[in-house]
Amino acid sequence: MNLSLEGKYAVICGSTQGIGLAIAEELALLGANCTLVARNEKMLTEVLRRLDISLRQQHNFLVADFSKPDEVKSTIEAHVTRYPVHILINNSGGPAPGPVIDAKEESFINTFNQHLICNHILTKAVVPSMKREGYGRVVNIISTSVKIPLNNLGVSNTIRGAVASWAKTMANELGKFNITVNSILPGFTNTQRLALLIDQIAKKGNVIVDVVSKNMADEVPMKRFGEPSEIAAVAAFLASPAASYVNGVSIPVDGGRTGSI
Repeated sequence: MNLSLEGKYAVICGSTQGIGLAIAEELALLGANCTLVARNEKMLTEVLRRLDISLRQQHNFLVADFSKPDEVKSTIEAHVTRYPVHILINNSGGPAPGPVIDAKEESFINTFNQHLICNHILTKAVVPSMKREGYGRVVNIISTSVKIPLNNLGVSNTIRGAVASWAKTMANELGKFNITVNSILPGFTNTQRLALLIDQIAKKGNVIVDVVSKNMADEVPMKRFGEPSEIAAVAAFLASPAASYVNGVSIPVDGGRTGSI
């Protein structure tokens, strides 16, 4: 099975922490030249030093704030004039948790821009390069909420579903160019976002954090949370030549928690 990404160029968004960081590390280990994208230049510099270069990879980073789509657009358009892009990992932090009935209208607009609009901007910018190279992999990190909405994540549930539909439509249009578009749906994963959600639930219910954490883990057939590296492994496969005929799918990586088939 060919998992080598040697000679390939990848753009990984949200890559200074959590799932995005784990994906960048995994793609680098497989030989990809990685371009990290996030808004914190100091953290980007630190992560850059951690990436594997044993296959003479050349890594770099882009500073962009996903709450500012115009900034994302100008940044990625400048990048593709200098480098080819074979792999795009669309990944951005989710909105604040809370019931949908309590959500402010601007929360939907801001989240829509941060996720769907920025994903679209990035994908439009890199597709010409992928067509020229005859190789393209777009991987979107979304959520299992596109299968079954999650409690207390009203805004996220709404926008993630839109991203999944966008991704499937894009897959239908780009497949003929040897460009695949797939989505990964992480379940409960040990990240800062999950810790924030657990803390909010604990405070709201006046319950100890450890109790909330155990109750959530017990909802998973494997009785534990996932690790970012486990999400990254699936992303790396989808980015590789081995996944050449996997297109237009949304894959839960959640320890079996999602109740749908």
